Amino acid sequence: MTSPFNSFITNTFSPPVMEARNWLENTKLPDNLELMNLSQAAPVDPPPIEIRKAIADASLNKPEAHLYGPVLGNDDLRLELSLKCSTIYEGNIKRENIAITSGCNQAFCATIATIAQAGDNVIIPSPWYFNHKMWLDMAAIKTNVLVVDDNMLPNVQDAESIINDKTKAILLVSPNNPTGVEYPSNLILEFYRLAKKYSISLIIDETYRDFLSKNETPHTLFNETDWDDTLISLYSFSKAYRLTGHRLGAITASSGRLRQVEKFLDTVTICPNQLGQVGALFGLQNLEDWLAQERLEILNRKSAMQAGFKTLNDWKLKGCGAYFSYVESPFEVSSDIVCKQLLSKQAILALPETMFTPSNPNKNLDNPKKHLRLAFANINVVEIKEMFQRLENFTCS
Repeated sequence: MTSPFNSFITNTFSPPVMEARNWLENTKLPDNLELMNLSQAAPVDPPPIEIRKAIADASLNKPEAHLYGPVLGNDDLRLELSLKCSTIYEGNIKRENIAITSGCNQAFCATIATIAQAGDNVIIPSPWYFNHKMWLDMAAIKTNVLVVDDNMLPNVQDAESIINDKTKAILLVSPNNPTGVEYPSNLILEFYRLAKKYSISLIIDETYRDFLSKNETPHTLFNETDWDDTLISLYSFSKAYRLTGHRLGAITASSGRLRQVEKFLDTVTICPNQLGQVGALFGLQNLEDWLAQERLEILNRKSAMQAGFKTLNDWKLKGCGAYFSYVESPFEVSSDIVCKQLLSKQAILALPETMFTPSNPNKNLDNPKKHLRLAFANINVVEIKEMFQRLENFTCS
């Protein structure tokens, strides 16, 4: 007899990126087209050479880089990130407000572990980032779904209407994955005030903040009195410095909450990647100009996506930013069908709306989920033009 499984894990949906890879393995692509992978939400290029050299030097010459380090991360990196965040947000963020984690997903899991327990609920706008939903499901924490409006923005009044005595937090992702939309600063402030009104947490995943289109403060919450009673900000080094395999993220929160986070982190990883921390510190201290150029490249790709959809008949661009375009297809079938045929007919691998939203029993009938996420993390402007040629030639049967 097989030993039992945890039903909360077995009932959680499979990772969508893995599902997309299965599609790829089981689909014959057109002989005349190379794969255009628009499913990946992270860069596939290695970190800049300067970071690699810094990591190599530490590996060879710093024995402590191969040992356990502080659970909440190395003090020098925590301090540097606090200074950088204080500049970005025009606030006063201290080293004690920063924890370094093994990626931003772990930052989210650790944060939720300090906030909610089985039977509680967290408000999440839909479409959502699927790993957030997966962790809540596995932790037996209910998702209170907040459907966004036609501009892909969540509504504060709608959020207030679904708060109850089991609600522990509101989660926002800005710039958003999957829609690419950048939440206005005043909207973020309204959600902060709502969270404060009900004494719940506001979690903001700001993984893609380095690619914001406007040269202004993402939000003003770090200027609020006692911000750390309510606000928890999450960050990833994977996108800005291409440190994906080194698994580095961060939490900005009250020192009291981070003491609880420390318990979680000590049981699952003991400490974040030491060599990755060397690379992240080097990037923060030395690669501001390099990162600015990376941002311009991503913004150029964003502009190319926006321009292309203006000329593509019947496809509707609903959101665009960070690494993502969120589009509505012109076909009256569910987006998972569209994505599978895009792969087999045009060698484009994209992710369907069905991976980012609650299940819909009538997906092929009355209300098909017609949106797709097209990630441009790893295609340049020339390749984006080719993508539009393929979309123009595509029909879904």
